[in-house]
Amino acid sequence: MHPSQATPSAALACALGAACVLALTACSAAPTSTPAAHEASSASTTLKTMAASAESGNTGAGLTPLGDANTTLKTERPGAPSQLLVTNIRTGKHEGFERVVFDLEGTGTPGWFIDFTDRPTQQGSGNTVKVDGDAALNVNIDGTVLPFEVGHDDPGLKTTDGHGGFITQVVPVGTFEGRSQFFIGLKGQHAYSVQALEEPTRLVIDILS
Repeated sequence: MHPSQATPSAALACALGAACVLALTACSAAPTSTPAAHEASSASTTLKTMAASAESGNTGAGLTPLGDANTTLKTERPGAPSQLLVTNIRTGKHEGFERVVFDLEGTGTPGWFIDFTDRPTQQGSGNTVKVDGDAALNVNIDGTVLPFEVGHDDPGLKTTDGHGGFITQVVPVGTFEGRSQFFIGLKGQHAYSVQALEEPTRLVIDILS
C-alpha cells in the first residue's frame, strides 16, 4: 500500500482554518477601554472645571470655601528654595463667602504670614498705607522675588476692587526681602482661610460672610 497524500484542496482548507484561529486569538487579546479609566478622566475634567469656576468673579451656586476659617493669625513657611512672583490679583463674590486669589509664577511653593491689623503700615519703611474699610487683613506672601530677579517684566500690580460685598479692595504694597505685602480692606472682621494651590500656582484666601 502507498501512504496517503493530502490533496491540494485539503491543504488549502487546513491553512485557512489555522489563519482564522490566529485571527480570533489576536482579536480576543486586544486591550479594550475600561469604564474605570473613562470615569477617572471624567472626574479629573470635572475637578478642573470646578476649580476654574470657583475663582471667577461671578456668583456661583454650590461653591464652598477652602480650608478652615477663623479670625486668628495664619502662617506657613515657603518651600525651599522658592522664587515666586505675584503676577495678578483677583477677587470673587460667592454665596456665603468672598475670595481673593493671588496668581504666582516661578518655582517653589509660597509661604504666608496673615493677620488682622488696626494700623496698616508698609514693611521696611513703616509708612502708613491707606486701605478702605473698617478692618484690614495684612497679607504677606513669602518666598517671592522682584521681577528683575527672575527676568520677568514688572506685572504692574494695582489696587483691585471687590464686587460690592464686604471686600472693599486689595492694595499691593511691595516686595521686600523675599516677602510681598498686600492689604485686604474689609467691612468689619470676618473669619478667613488660606490655601496654596498648584497648576497653576496661586494663593487663595476665602473670607466668610
